[in-house]
Amino acid sequence: MTSQHRYKRHLYVSISLMSMAAAAPVAAQADAQAPSPAAATADQELPEGQVADIVVTGFRAALNNALNQKRNETAAIDSIVAEDIGKFPDSNLAESMQRIPGVALSRGDGGEGRNISVRGLGAQFTRVRINGMEGVSQVSGSDIRGGVATGRSFDFVTFPTEIFSALSVRKTMSADVEEGSLGATVDLRAPRPFDQKKDFVLSGTARGIYNDIRKDIDPRLSAIVSKKFGDTFGILGSIAYSKRRIDEYAYSAVDVVPTYVYGQAAPAGAPNAGVIFPFCTPVGYSYGGAATTSPVPGYTQPNGVGIGADANNCSTNNPRTGTAAAYDYIMSRTGVSGRPGGGVFLPRLPRPVKSSQDQQRLAGTLTLQWKPSDNTDISLDGLYSRFKVNRLDAYFDARSFGRAISNNGQPLTSVREIEVDDNGSLIHGLFDGVDLRSEMQEERFTSEYRQANLNLDHRFSDTFRLFGLVGINESRLDVNRLQVAIDSNDSRDWSIDFRDNPDIPKIGYGIDTTNPALFRYGPPLTNGDQQGQLSNFIRRNVILSKTFELNGEWQAAQGFTFVAGGQYRTNRYTARERQLGTTTPLTLPAGVSIADFTYTTSGIGKNLDGQLQDFVSVDPTKFRNAVGLDNYAYCSIECARGTYGGVDEKYKSGYLMVRFDTKDVLPFELRGDAGVRYVHTSLDTYGPITTAAPAGSAYSSRFVISEVSRSYEDWLPAVNLALDITPELIARFSAARVMSRPSYGQLIPAGSANLVIQTASFSNPFLDPIRANTIDAALEWYFAPGSLVSVGYFYKNIETYIQALPQLVPFQDIGLPLSLLSGTQLRPTDLFSVQRNVNTPGGPLRGFEVNVQLPFRFLPGPLSNFGALGNFTRVRSNITYLLGNGRTRVAPLVGLSGETASGTLYYEDNRFSIRSTVNYRSSFLTAVPSGSIDADSSSNASSIFVDASASYNLTDNIKLIAEVSNITNETNRLTVDTVRQDPLYTAYFGRTYALAINFQL
Repeated sequence: MTSQHRYKRHLYVSISLMSMAAAAPVAAQADAQAPSPAAATADQELPEGQVADIVVTGFRAALNNALNQKRNETAAIDSIVAEDIGKFPDSNLAESMQRIPGVALSRGDGGEGRNISVRGLGAQFTRVRINGMEGVSQVSGSDIRGGVATGRSFDFVTFPTEIFSALSVRKTMSADVEEGSLGATVDLRAPRPFDQKKDFVLSGTARGIYNDIRKDIDPRLSAIVSKKFGDTFGILGSIAYSKRRIDEYAYSAVDVVPTYVYGQAAPAGAPNAGVIFPFCTPVGYSYGGAATTSPVPGYTQPNGVGIGADANNCSTNNPRTGTAAAYDYIMSRTGVSGRPGGGVFLPRLPRPVKSSQDQQRLAGTLTLQWKPSDNTDISLDGLYSRFKVNRLDAYFDARSFGRAISNNGQPLTSVREIEVDDNGSLIHGLFDGVDLRSEMQEERFTSEYRQANLNLDHRFSDTFRLFGLVGINESRLDVNRLQVAIDSNDSRDWSIDFRDNPDIPKIGYGIDTTNPALFRYGPPLTNGDQQGQLSNFIRRNVILSKTFELNGEWQAAQGFTFVAGGQYRTNRYTARERQLGTTTPLTLPAGVSIADFTYTTSGIGKNLDGQLQDFVSVDPTKFRNAVGLDNYAYCSIECARGTYGGVDEKYKSGYLMVRFDTKDVLPFELRGDAGVRYVHTSLDTYGPITTAAPAGSAYSSRFVISEVSRSYEDWLPAVNLALDITPELIARFSAARVMSRPSYGQLIPAGSANLVIQTASFSNPFLDPIRANTIDAALEWYFAPGSLVSVGYFYKNIETYIQALPQLVPFQDIGLPLSLLSGTQLRPTDLFSVQRNVNTPGGPLRGFEVNVQLPFRFLPGPLSNFGALGNFTRVRSNITYLLGNGRTRVAPLVGLSGETASGTLYYEDNRFSIRSTVNYRSSFLTAVPSGSIDADSSSNASSIFVDASASYNLTDNIKLIAEVSNITNETNRLTVDTVRQDPLYTAYFGRTYALAINFQL
């Protein structure tokens, strides 16, 4: 982040808070000191024995409602409730949860909140229940943001907030709560008819949303209607629709690697045999006192075709223009590997990125509720959500730095100038013979979620009650991703310079990057020259879950209740993917030129500090028509491409728990629960393993489906205690054993290789769950109505962890058939970066959190309508990671931010409401090991996001709303290596503004 950007950010923060402070008293003058009806209802002190009717109609009342729920719980639970029917405090569920202590937000495309981590434990450790039933929401994203989802994490971006009335984050476990969470269990609840105070309710909201990068106005609409028929039956329906268009601009390195990785080893018998020379050596170059030429004159590819290397040329029409000074500078820096060139790190694919999206989100709920008496409550809840995205990403790569000599890459590039800092990070460089690639990735995906569940609750007597549910849900993700690239090889005067901006370099290409006549598309040449790329996959992931649950509750004595229950759940995950039968571009049809299917990507320089340039890009629709892509053949099992796998899980569990309250038994009030849960997990997995195809097959390789079955069991005790030291002071203590299962993608028995970037990956169906023992303690002081100061401590002893273990392995030793190399320029001895999922030692996690909620009633006049929320969490962990070759490293948990904080200042009277929220998240690791050569980890940089919203009640039924998010224009910034912190990805997605009108009847 530049110093100018930091200054702007601090300025925007100040302006946001100052404007709120200035605006509120002005609005307050119109209403003198009339308190808001919601605040009066929620905050007033009532005579003993009377209970207030809490009608949630404002932000202050919503806060107090949530605070009352927290106070009455025995476990550590924080809640957020709707300000009014159909009006959640924020436009995104994940963004709302940022105000909860210990919750940190991970943002996806366009900066919208995608998922959460709780107390340092990432989204994969957080379970989400919708109306009491566990659910998984899937999305797809760019590779830098995780690609196609294959895990158990929940993507909140798929659901609009308007269809929910409350959410809660359960940070400590009880025996009656299903297992599977290491971090937290989040409960989302849709409204029901008998939640409403009126017999008939109708509410609707219309928003217009504007982003200052895309500069379009997008609609967001919602409505909810509820009707009670007498005192026994009610029906409630809600619907929400939004359309959003997003532009995001970024610089991406894809990876940062030492120069030797894609270099060329001098052959046996040549001077300096075995030494890796990263670039094409200058004319007459000497190393170690011996004259050395790389590539050697007469070098040929494995197919016997020469590349045209001689004493004066790296390859045909590609002269050796490098300088000895620059080459010696590189070879003198050995770095942690000890290899020449190992101390100079270059971005593998330095490139600008423009990502454009069209999003449509449609969701709705329908609830039928029958209450024939006060003792019986039966409801049928239905929910549907569809999140549809068309995304177009355009990149412009300097491809040579990520290509070996098999693709005529880096060893054929000449280096004229180069400078790195003491850590080896690139400062600037000038090169010749650089291959350029314009790459297009079009992805269309639809994420659908359906759920129906029947809930029954009947009290047979004052002491005995049965309750349970039967439910089914399905999460379906359909993805169609097309990638097309066009190449311009051996360009001169390619430069990269980080001196003006350490996050976004200035790049000069040496050609007119907008001229399609300079690019080629077609099959690779026999000498190894690339002429573009083509790939397309069509994928469907389905998660089908069924739940049967029955619980009984018996009050054995005053203040003592026994609860027991059983649950049977099934999860079925299936993944099916087909890919194009050809992995290389075909010759363009007669009469078709590149100009026929390209356009110019614009806005690059304007939105990336003027550092990068506009460029020619492939139009996906024109390309499909030009080459007749619809007539291409697809395959899967028969050609060993895509995937064909699944996981069938069955959970049988039961629990016994006692709830107690000593208020009427002992002179002090100790509330709590204690119990144990038993769960038996059985799973059947199947997945694709690549093998050689039988003779006569149309393809050289095919999939063999491997099947693995296994089971395991867990005993999970849990206890939660809440001691009311005084009516205002509560001490809490919790302890539990918890577990979190591996992701589905990790369990499918599969192995595959990417021959383009020379990587391979293997999953592991024998992975054990991540298990931990946890302790929590807290002290909460409710010193005034609507007020809280609390401090909490938590500790988790993580017994085992799951990570990808990386190793550099010759392809011939990976375990995949050599036939995969057919038709490529790769040799069996070429090194591949191989990652395998394994269980590893875990480690401890500990931290504390502080939470403050304070309405300013003590201030005079209109100032008493102000209030503030604030929280701070500090977490530390020491996880043992395996680095390969017997090496280990102790580092923080992946996804764990050492510090997170949130602060909200608000003002609210009976007509006007305004608030501003600042959220801080410190940097966190995204991968250990990083997957990059000679880099210990990759990280997401710290961030500060500032949002604000205001509303004004025109009448009792009509409200105007204004919102702005990312006021400071914060970026998303990823880096690689703890010491170097080389920029990996820096994205701008702009500020978003919204104006809305809400009506209620």
